[in-house]
Amino acid sequence: MRAMDIAATGMLAQQLNVEVISNNIANVNTTAFKGQRPEFQDLLYQSERRVGSASSDSGTIVPSGVQIGIGVKAAAVNRMMVQGNLTNTNNSLDVAIQGNGFFQIKMPDGTTSYTRAGSFQLSPTGEIVTADGYTVQPGLTLPANTTAVTINSSGQVLAQVTGQTNASTVGQIELASFPNPAGLEALGDNLFNQTEASGTATTGNPGTTGFGSLQQGFLETSNVNIVTQITDLITAQRAYEMNSKVITAANEMQQTLTNLR
Repeated sequence: MRAMDIAATGMLAQQLNVEVISNNIANVNTTAFKGQRPEFQDLLYQSERRVGSASSDSGTIVPSGVQIGIGVKAAAVNRMMVQGNLTNTNNSLDVAIQGNGFFQIKMPDGTTSYTRAGSFQLSPTGEIVTADGYTVQPGLTLPANTTAVTINSSGQVLAQVTGQTNASTVGQIELASFPNPAGLEALGDNLFNQTEASGTATTGNPGTTGFGSLQQGFLETSNVNIVTQITDLITAQRAYEMNSKVITAANEMQQTLTNLR
């Protein structure tokens, strides 16, 4: 009775599906969160009668055969790198990326991680950092008497200093781009690491070819569509229930065979 094993793989697949959906829903308000989507593949087939085999000595062949599938497996959980909406925060240190690219973040161990969450703050020394205190590369420090900060669309950071008429340039924010951003490794805390699948990072100024522009005073919202996720959740739940009913039916069929006299 293969039905039990087949349905069990279906239940495991739908369990994974629900886990991915629940993570998407949990992060519906996470800045710049990119939703995920599981992909499944059918497992190997057992051939009871092979397709294309000879059916007689005269050269006739079997047109369709008998192939029995043995279930489903998870192939991947893809990250959907679709642009989220931009929301106005009126905070001068909030920066959203409109288009392609990632902010570069220097980690405590000296490595570089990447993020699209531009909710930046100032360290005690006036350096622009993330909410966890990690430095936004290339390491920009505002003067102590700064009264206003401007980050233009091309990534230039300008500081208005007390006693000066014109704003002074503090530095330049660069973005990183990847051939396959969906291949980045998620670390949590809105951070990603480069992998073999993502390809090597290419850096450049915002607004140049291949890189998006910056929007000061805005944050990118999660790209999760809550209506779609609830619909997918209901579908996954029903599929899980149907697979469980297959196991129940297969068990009853086996009991029928066992009770034959």
